Amino acid sequence: MSEVMKEKVVIVGSGPAGWTAAIYAARANLDPLVIEGAGSRTMIPGGQLMFTTDVENYPGFPEGVTGPEMMMAFKQQAERFGTRVVTEDVTEVDFSVYPRRLTTNMGRVVEADTVILATGANARWLGVPGEQHLAQTGGGVSACAVCDGALPAFRNKKLAVVGGGDSAMEEAVYLTNFASEVVIIHRRESFRASPIMAERALENPKISVLWNTVVKEVVGETEVEALRLADTDTGEESTLEVSGLFVAIGHDPNTGFLGGQIELKDNGYVQPAEGWRTATNVPGVFAAGDVMDDYYRQAITAAGSGCMAALEAERWLAHGGIEQPHAAPVVEHAG
Repeated sequence: MSEVMKEKVVIVGSGPAGWTAAIYAARANLDPLVIEGAGSRTMIPGGQLMFTTDVENYPGFPEGVTGPEMMMAFKQQAERFGTRVVTEDVTEVDFSVYPRRLTTNMGRVVEADTVILATGANARWLGVPGEQHLAQTGGGVSACAVCDGALPAFRNKKLAVVGGGDSAMEEAVYLTNFASEVVIIHRRESFRASPIMAERALENPKISVLWNTVVKEVVGETEVEALRLADTDTGEESTLEVSGLFVAIGHDPNTGFLGGQIELKDNGYVQPAEGWRTATNVPGVFAAGDVMDDYYRQAITAAGSGCMAALEAERWLAHGGIEQPHAAPVVEHAG
């Protein structure tokens, strides 16, 4: 086993939240270490934005920017101030000891005075042919209407939304601002969404519903041309011509590696210790971005919470972990 690395601040994850936290921590002379992930399903370097072709709603990019370009710029800015990066996955943590202990898939052991969890959440996909190819190449499959719905490729086009919960209703209603028509595809005969959200969607003149229906295939080489559908009762297949597909069947936060040592909400997202703050139930451990945000899930809100987490970690260190059972050494605060 290699020598144990001893760190003041370790950031797990490398999406907007992780890199923003790194920028703030590095500029505070905390010499942060980012464990960015090695490309596994739950630890993707750059996070979910690596699968986003065009980002048009992030301030500062008037002409838009691709997700990978944005994440590379974030990373370069963090490294400019001295952030160090390890391209490995955190597979195990021990938050019962202080300093907190993290182990990677390569057997690396890291001890940290403070930890910022920024591992994000992954969208659930249908797992049908054509879906991932067109999602990863910007061909018209998306898991975020707010992120992509206003793109030129979807304007005045017929679009489909898969799902039956509040998120699906919100996505469908949002898309009516741009699309000529929106079709909700749901595998059951009634929505699980709250009554008010379901009513809002059903009463929208641009929205129609295909009940008891599932998507079997996304048809198209370079862009969505149609969906191959199947009736869940009869098995009868049909084709629906659309120009875009929005999958709204939920997200899975990347919290499995925590081993139950951090308090989670019922849906698996990290539970902040105090309302909108980023502190968790474990002193000196903070969470930022989509791993703790089950509501907004936007790049800019993730970046904002990364800033918050870094500031909280800095202040926690500066005050020696006031009122904590295992106080960190006091660090002089430069102001």
